[in-house]
Amino acid sequence: MHRIPLGLCAAALLAGPAAAVELSVHYLRQDVPLPPTLSNLDPQPEDLGMAGARVGLDDNTTTGKFLGHTYTLEITEVAEGEDLLAAARAALAETPYLLVDAPAADLLAIADMPEAAEALIFNVAAADVALRDAECRANVLHTLPSDAMRTDALAQLLVLKRWDDLVLISGTYPVDVAYADALRKSLRKFGLSLEAEKTWAFDADMRRNASQEVPLFTQDFGDYDALLVADEVEDFGRYILYNTWQPRPVAGSEGLSPRTWSPVVEQWGAAQLQSRFTDTIGRDMESKDYAAWAAMRSLGEAVVRTSAADLPTLRSYILGDTFELAGFKGRPLTFRPWNGQLRQPIPIVHPRALVAQAPLEGFLHQRTELDTLGLDEPESACTAFD
Repeated sequence: MHRIPLGLCAAALLAGPAAAVELSVHYLRQDVPLPPTLSNLDPQPEDLGMAGARVGLDDNTTTGKFLGHTYTLEITEVAEGEDLLAAARAALAETPYLLVDAPAADLLAIADMPEAAEALIFNVAAADVALRDAECRANVLHTLPSDAMRTDALAQLLVLKRWDDLVLISGTYPVDVAYADALRKSLRKFGLSLEAEKTWAFDADMRRNASQEVPLFTQDFGDYDALLVADEVEDFGRYILYNTWQPRPVAGSEGLSPRTWSPVVEQWGAAQLQSRFTDTIGRDMESKDYAAWAAMRSLGEAVVRTSAADLPTLRSYILGDTFELAGFKGRPLTFRPWNGQLRQPIPIVHPRALVAQAPLEGFLHQRTELDTLGLDEPESACTAFD
């Protein structure tokens, strides 16, 4: 286990005299071995997520430097096999504000520690729907969209394009299975259904024989409007495109994809955030980076608006009606008070351009159209926030 201290000053947009405020944040990352995949063309950045927290800290500094607010960020990486809960206990001894980059089970283990009872934990890595549902915790907020938010966004686009004859290929890893399950539920939610499904269980090297194997694998789908792919580990999806028996659109984890964030998003001031991130980090911002950035900025925004750093004040403000985060997605972002999920638009992209941004026109909601994405209040079994 190694710890990377990052002490920086932070602050706010408005100049003027104010009492000094100090806020300490800790980013806790559980290193998880990546599953073997067919291609290594897109290696995961070593600083994924952590880089977003750093840029969020820099933005807090720029935003409030005249208010005398001081922010510090410390990062702890826990290697596979080391004691994550011990690292969390040490972090909580220093600050109640944690950004946790860990699988769902580990996140819940941290949230349920006695030391975390008076903490505010931001989930920046786990997309599991259950964390926003029956397995929610009152001390956990989610800045990463759930699987359901992303698949709902895709389902809205399928409805808009009238692609209602759909088939699915799903991988076998747990994250693939979870994404496929979210896809099925989203299709039902918006009046669509799957005509056929297949499981990808090949272990052959598709780099050499995709053009022979994939057409045969997809031939018995017959005709359809679009082929959906559940391949969240990015194992086989790239080999499906342009190799199917029928020349049809591919969507989901590959092809036309709903993302938390993408370098191709340039509207709504997003290009400015992209440039700041690239200038600071030296690579494109990715979805986990955005989630960590949004967590840091949520805390910074709350400190600026309340001139406080104590947990009850910040938590109450963040979950309150007046909180808004400028998230470079075309509309203010807010937290759902019933399960702690950050409401946010979902860009639907291909590798070269933005195609659409959900919620799409025509999908209405009595509160906000953003609540058409993911678990709405009547759908969620979360009671921890009552």
